[in-house]
Amino acid sequence: MAKKKEEAPSLIETFSEFKELKHIERSTLVSVLEESFRSAIAKKYETDENFDVIVNPDKGDCEIYRKRIVVPDGEVKDEKREVSLSEAREDDPDYEVGEEMSEKIDFANFGRRAILTLRQTLASKVLELEHDALYNKYKEREGQIVAAEVYQTWKNETLLMDDEHNELLLPKNQQIPRDFFHKGDTVRAVIDRVDNLNNNPKIYLSRTSPEFLRRLLEQEIPEIADGLITVRGIARIPGERAKIAVESYDDRVDPVGACVGVKGSRIHGIVRELNNENIDVINFTSNTKLYIQRALSPAEVLNITLNEEERKAEVILRPDQVSLAIGKGGVNIKLASILTDYTIDVYRETDVSEEDILLDEFADEIDQWVIDAIKGIGFTTAKEVLNAPRDMIIERADLEEDTVDDVLRILSSEFEDENTAKS
Repeated sequence: MAKKKEEAPSLIETFSEFKELKHIERSTLVSVLEESFRSAIAKKYETDENFDVIVNPDKGDCEIYRKRIVVPDGEVKDEKREVSLSEAREDDPDYEVGEEMSEKIDFANFGRRAILTLRQTLASKVLELEHDALYNKYKEREGQIVAAEVYQTWKNETLLMDDEHNELLLPKNQQIPRDFFHKGDTVRAVIDRVDNLNNNPKIYLSRTSPEFLRRLLEQEIPEIADGLITVRGIARIPGERAKIAVESYDDRVDPVGACVGVKGSRIHGIVRELNNENIDVINFTSNTKLYIQRALSPAEVLNITLNEEERKAEVILRPDQVSLAIGKGGVNIKLASILTDYTIDVYRETDVSEEDILLDEFADEIDQWVIDAIKGIGFTTAKEVLNAPRDMIIERADLEEDTVDDVLRILSSEFEDENTAKS
């Protein structure tokens, strides 16, 4: 029994896989299809220069025409580019020597192997085009907010899908600490970065970036979206607290009031989106001292000394205001430093009438290396140390908590002894 000849795959079938592709413009797809056909033609005929390729993805077909010059019988030197007069007249009796003959080539006759190779080439090129289109689409949108649906959550990241089923990644370290997602939840985040390693685009999102808060403000507050109010600075500790500096270009518009809204109505939606992250809104000013003063709110500042070259600020406050300036866990002073771009050190107000004592005089009770460490951060007297926040001394002098507590105890007892003696 004769073996049945294996049929070549249909060109219609080949085209149907590629004519409804997302992200890819029609002109680009046609160009890729034509290039793929020309590659197959060049492989069979050694050249594609004398071929016309007409691609019609809507109909699912491709027309190929080969052009050859008509030469006298017996003078054909290159069958791929020349055709004898008698052969040309079999197609059309009106052909004359020197004319160009155009004949239609049936690609199906190229054979099964050629068509399979074509399909593989098309699949590879189209996938590459889709990756390029996806990368370009999201690269242009870096810094913008996107809403996507949670598809799967892993230990280190969450996979989301956009409306076109493109994969977006939200790393764990870019999630607000109290974020918790279920499959199917719609999540808003800012497009943080787009990588394209080995033409494999990866889109990374962030909910902890200051840019996410900036974009939320633009969405929720019309005056910011319209350009009447500008956000001049943002400092965030995600999930805990944020400080925002705003400025109005219209004297009739109160920037802080416009952002907060009546009874916090405008800012409340943003706070809820950020899992109850507290947001302080202050008026921006080019007056650095005033800007630092506002950034340390709700603490009331008595005096500020600036070192603009080192971008440092020494702030004097009443003793009852120091804890407010520092905030719980140092959050308030940290955010104020980020917002103003100044290293801020706070000091208690001292009674200048009282006598002070040099630290070196305590060398018999305090190790010299500890004294040197404290002097290294700018304190030379006992009262300077006692008036400085304990946490700041620990951090800046790089000393253990117990060591600093011992120093404070020794220095305090000295003045307590003096007061006792005077009384």
